[in-house]
Amino acid sequence: MTQHRPKADHANSADKAERKNTETPISAEGMLQNKVYDPHAAEEKMNVIYEMTLKWAHQLEQSRIIEYTELQRRPWSLIWRNVLAGTARGVGIAVGFTFFAATIIYVLQTLGALNLPIIGDYIADIVRIVQRQLELNTY
Repeated sequence: MTQHRPKADHANSADKAERKNTETPISAEGMLQNKVYDPHAAEEKMNVIYEMTLKWAHQLEQSRIIEYTELQRRPWSLIWRNVLAGTARGVGIAVGFTFFAATIIYVLQTLGALNLPIIGDYIADIVRIVQRQLELNTY
């Protein structure tokens, strides 16, 4: 058995009007113009605003904004941290360059020991240039 729906019923038109009122966003202008106020839509909007506020609060906590403002209040702490960071960075660069230069020198010595014609001549030219510079710049 199939159920018959009435084509035009006052209940159906009232449901349509109610759905139409809930679908339209609530704004201050709409409230001032005496449009139909739906408390469910307002509650949904408040829930969305609440969720967004929680999300923003969580993002601020993750960005450590409180620690940053504390550093701004204590400038000597900020200076001390920057001095330590700069010193560590300088030591790291020095150690890294030393390791890199030692590796290059080791590779060049190994290639020089092989007596390869092109590479051996190139290394000999580099050694001669360095020796001339050392002889000219006597302190």
